[in-house]
Amino acid sequence: MSSFRSEPILWIHVAGLATLPIFLFLCLLFLSIGEPLLPVWMELFLVAAIGVVPLLWMQFRRPFYIFAILGVALKPENLTEQQRKILCLINTNLNRVLTVLAAILLVGVLWQLHQITPLVANIASFLPQWRIVGLLLAALAFFASNLFLQIPVSVARILVTNDTEFAAIKPLPLEKIQQDFTIVGVRVNQIVPQLFQSLLGLSQNTQQPKEQNPDEH
Repeated sequence: MSSFRSEPILWIHVAGLATLPIFLFLCLLFLSIGEPLLPVWMELFLVAAIGVVPLLWMQFRRPFYIFAILGVALKPENLTEQQRKILCLINTNLNRVLTVLAAILLVGVLWQLHQITPLVANIASFLPQWRIVGLLLAALAFFASNLFLQIPVSVARILVTNDTEFAAIKPLPLEKIQQDFTIVGVRVNQIVPQLFQSLLGLSQNTQQPKEQNPDEH
């Protein structure tokens, strides 16, 4: 059996971290729209609440089902035993702690973004200067920022799991998946093409040291 770290969906989610700077820049851009209507702390509280609270609630109650991307989700009944073991590492107290730490980190980043909004005011000048709309768009961009940080953080926790620890995990029962996870998207039989999975497996094999043929001298 191939290593659980070769699961393609894990690396796809890790790669999603690359979008974080894009959404943070959009958040900065939208925060610079218009003149403040409320005290600064209140505006930032609203943006942070919209961007953080829904995801915190989801990750604490029913974490995001990671076998889903771009509006499609792998049917739970099609998961392998290894994939159901991976899900066991998502719904843990450690992941909840990491979720809170990631949220706190991004709230700190949000405050720093507000401090530099004057630097991008000229860039945002071509947009309609409606403060309420700007705050709403900033909140949505901040929500996306949280989403594309929270999921890679959860996946990173999986990737650093010890092989012995992973081997000892019992696969999550099928009936628990829908109860314990938030499944977003149209359910399909397969997400990642089999060819892509084969290429990942081939790449992993080529990185392993080649065994010496006993007949070779």
